[in-house]
Amino acid sequence: MAMAFSSLSALLLLFPLFLFASFGAADKEKMTHLHFYLHEINSGANATGRTVAVPPGTEFSYETFGAISVIDDILREGPERDSKLIGRAQGLLAQASLEKPALLSAVNFVFTAGKYNGGTISVLGRAVLTELFERAIVGGAGRFRMARGYTLGKVISSEEGYLIMELDAYVVHH
Repeated sequence: MAMAFSSLSALLLLFPLFLFASFGAADKEKMTHLHFYLHEINSGANATGRTVAVPPGTEFSYETFGAISVIDDILREGPERDSKLIGRAQGLLAQASLEKPALLSAVNFVFTAGKYNGGTISVLGRAVLTELFERAIVGGAGRFRMARGYTLGKVISSEEGYLIMELDAYVVHH
């Protein structure tokens, strides 16, 4: 009887393990590499980036410690201003370094066209716009549900009032 009980107990203990393993196999994670360009308009009526707070007693510049900005930037397939619109970069930026310009950024990449339409990627991290920078992908929704990974970004053009950033996102998702 003890032998029958221990075999049955072992089977009952292993059954949930096999059940969870089969669910995991059915919902395999995918790795997706995205390459796109962020276009930011810094001035004028159609500005996509606005500084909303500057520390008292300071004059604003992009290097002002404590300055906070809000963005609703344009995501495009290419660096050209007329390349295909694929989404928006919506979030908050705070100048968070006393030593050199470095932004704390919390941004959602919201895809509105193409293969990833309806998907979002949430990115958090430090952005030093004078060099290649890496930020963490901390979540996602839609096609990028439960996303994690990283992005690499670099400014490729910074004309008066218009910035273009090249971005690569390496996304692990369901």
